[in-house]
Amino acid sequence: MTHLMPVNPDQLADQPIPISFTGGRYLLFDVNAITCLRAQHHICGVLTGSIPHLPQQNVFLGIPVELMPEEARLLVEKGVAFVVDDVAWHRKGLRELRDEDEKAFLQALETRGWEATRAAEKRAVERSENALKKRSAKLATSAEANTPAAAEEEIENAAKTDSTDERLFTPSTPPSSSTFPRRTPTAPTEPHIITPTISYPPFPPPPQSTALLPPAPPSYPLFAHLHAQGYFLSPGLRFGCQYLAYPGDPLRFHSHFLTMGYGWDEEFGLLDLVAGGRLGTGVKKGFLIGGPRPSGEVKDGEERGLSDVKTFCIEWGGM
Repeated sequence: MTHLMPVNPDQLADQPIPISFTGGRYLLFDVNAITCLRAQHHICGVLTGSIPHLPQQNVFLGIPVELMPEEARLLVEKGVAFVVDDVAWHRKGLRELRDEDEKAFLQALETRGWEATRAAEKRAVERSENALKKRSAKLATSAEANTPAAAEEEIENAAKTDSTDERLFTPSTPPSSSTFPRRTPTAPTEPHIITPTISYPPFPPPPQSTALLPPAPPSYPLFAHLHAQGYFLSPGLRFGCQYLAYPGDPLRFHSHFLTMGYGWDEEFGLLDLVAGGRLGTGVKKGFLIGGPRPSGEVKDGEERGLSDVKTFCIEWGGM
């Protein structure tokens, strides 16, 4: 039977994570995989999905998370993840899906829906009881207490108000005749709808393969170098650069560098350096440029790796 059990992100630490490749984009749909990559591998990506309850805005977004080609390639090279041709894998899964697997999957979804419904009902009852206790204690200690009939009416109104949000999708509880009414859980009429974000189950997990290696742009050596130094990197379009380098999680830190990658012999204009340095200084960041050194520039006995990349930081000093 198909089981839908929550997975701890720590359990994914030793398992390669599938990255869906579809429409020329590298996407992550599993919340646990997204959490694991962010916490353990300094890979954040960019949220691109709309929020079901707030579809007409683009300030707050949800899954899937889109990865830069540099991020996807880095994860594949480290053996942390692998790329899956999403269309081909789904077509194969649909052809091989058996009826009993589909029924078991739907039954598991329904079971989780009933569990979510009962949990929501329990939380609603607890919130209502806590609100009634606070209101009754406030009325008991108030010097200007109302009459018993008015106090009872006020308590009932408070209970109805506090429980409105929790009772949107479940039938209302009939009012109690006691002085301090208590909500009792009622039998839900239908389960919550569970919408999985990944296709396995009912499909089998994607086969692990390193055949699909994301192509890397010329700036990839600089990206890998900064990532190896412990920086979090995100797209730098809003500041006119390639990457923003953060010393820690972007939810906790401001970026330190505006980053641009160049080839060792690539020519660039002096005005580009002036513009980048002035912009970086104006937003309290450094303008960092760098690129890989050619083979002849590596000294004898010096291991190739992080030493292949040379970086420079430029700041505008003013005149």
